[in-house]
Amino acid sequence: MDVGIGLPNTVPGTEGRALIDWAKSAEEAGFSTLGTIGRLVYQNYEELIALSAAAAVTSTIRLTTGVLISPLYTNTALFAKQTASLDRLSGGRLVLGLALGGRDDDFTASGLPTTGRARQLEEQLAEMRRIWSGEERGYTGAIGPEPVRPGGPEIILGGATEASFQRVARLADGWIMGGGTPDMFAQAAAGVDNAWQEAGRPGKPRKLTLAYFALGPDARAQADAYILHYYGWLGDVAGQIAGGAAVSAEMVRAYVAAFEGSGCDEIIFVPTASGLDQVKLLAEAVR
Repeated sequence: MDVGIGLPNTVPGTEGRALIDWAKSAEEAGFSTLGTIGRLVYQNYEELIALSAAAAVTSTIRLTTGVLISPLYTNTALFAKQTASLDRLSGGRLVLGLALGGRDDDFTASGLPTTGRARQLEEQLAEMRRIWSGEERGYTGAIGPEPVRPGGPEIILGGATEASFQRVARLADGWIMGGGTPDMFAQAAAGVDNAWQEAGRPGKPRKLTLAYFALGPDARAQADAYILHYYGWLGDVAGQIAGGAAVSAEMVRAYVAAFEGSGCDEIIFVPTASGLDQVKLLAEAVR
């Protein structure tokens, strides 16, 4: 199983220079990917911009939006151009993780309804693939640049319902769980695999998960402070998410082993602080 690390793009107070140094350190440490999580109404860096900065200072590590709330990107042609640009600039390292989004305030701030998001996502994906494949859109031809991978970047979709599993099977290359236990992952992953087989897709979908972490002497306080703030809108559930954060090397290793045993292909550990010591400590924990 691959082990990736998130960029601290949602950690309040993170300076741009810290994102750059984090990206370089993560690649040097051998992590499989740099991931982002996303929302609109928060003090975070937008995902595609954050990953573009990371792409400029790295050369091999994957760049994964895990996940980007695609219904907020209502100009699909521009969205396709932005993602193709990042894919091309990074040498084909972009993994585009997308989901419907679960916070009403993100949609209210955008002047968008929360209804019809699933249909919008499916139409958006179909349109983006046509654009990425080079379909002519004007007298000069297609909307460029052409992605490195034929047909566009790898697509990973989130969601925990049967409808979302079927969407993965019809439209994507894999699935990502936004958080939860290894047992929850195994159960949902089985649903994804079943939908994939029923759709007649060859092989298997790539399956990923996220897990929060904090390491060092103040790990528990660090994890609680960030997660309780970020997920405060969920009430008591925020405490459950904070309680599941890996706050020791032993917990990190246990998560890696358990998710690998559950059929996970890649786990992305999401940071709750932006100090570079977190990259080093996580790398030491998973060796």
